Amino acid sequence: MAMSNIQSSESSGRSSFRGLARHLQNYALVLAVLLLGAITGWIEPRFLSSSNIESLARQLVPLTIAAVGQSFVVIGGGLDLSLAAVMSLAGVVGILVMPEFGIPAGVVAMLITGVLAGLANGLLVGYLRTTPLIVTLGMLSIAQATALVLSNGVPIYDVPNAFVDAVGFGSVAGVPFSFAIACAALILGGVVLRSTVLGRYIYAIGSSRSAAEKSGIDVRKFTAVTYVASGISAGLAAVVLTSWVGAAQPTASPSLTLESIAAIVLGGVALTGGAGNIFNVILGVIILGTLSNALNMLGVSSYFQMMAVGFVIIIAVSLDRLRA
Repeated sequence: MAMSNIQSSESSGRSSFRGLARHLQNYALVLAVLLLGAITGWIEPRFLSSSNIESLARQLVPLTIAAVGQSFVVIGGGLDLSLAAVMSLAGVVGILVMPEFGIPAGVVAMLITGVLAGLANGLLVGYLRTTPLIVTLGMLSIAQATALVLSNGVPIYDVPNAFVDAVGFGSVAGVPFSFAIACAALILGGVVLRSTVLGRYIYAIGSSRSAAEKSGIDVRKFTAVTYVASGISAGLAAVVLTSWVGAAQPTASPSLTLESIAAIVLGGVALTGGAGNIFNVILGVIILGTLSNALNMLGVSSYFQMMAVGFVIIIAVSLDRLRA
């Protein structure tokens, strides 16, 4: 009896410690954002200008959308390494469609491309029980190669001006339209994960696949759904990125996948699955986006910027292990 009480106390203590660690991590991230912004603003006053803040908000959009999709997959116990490549392919397909069939058709083509790639990943991982790392790595190669073939290996600049003006640089009530899209994606993703049966199933699968199966959850179907969500996010990220840069690039933002993983882990999503609050992911996104913007403003070489992102990814993974 005494031994049982001791074990219960130890379990309660570990749970309390993990809860405290999560709260401290969130406060630390907020403090890190404020310190980074203050220090950079002191060194380079232009960093705090309204034009740079608006530019930073636009820069955060693709990563925010990608992080939402990656959150679904990781919380469900998986991993999507193909996200950036699928985004590139979706952008190329959409821009090739627009001159012939119009802007709405091009946007739909981007989203459908993302859905199909995500569905392929989901069927292979969910129904064939193949390793997510290998499947999504294979999809990365397929999507990247297809984008290069379709674009002949060069960016496509035949982007309608109306599309660029409306989505890339348009605004709603003073808020950049692309930023509003990212916020909508974040809110929708958070509501689905936290307030719907689908979300509860995804958390359950990520926590324990075998327990979820014994509970009667169709693990294969809902695992596939998480990858479809990631594919949708890749297609939506393609919409905002191509409109912002005014081109469809076959190798657009190749570091986006790793940055999305780092962002969600910094935001408290466990790489082992089954835990995390998608709304906290925005903290990780802001950390990475602010760091990149600050280094650009300070004139730091792109090589050192890659090194900095690498350090952040290692720190993020280390934090994930400390929370476990």
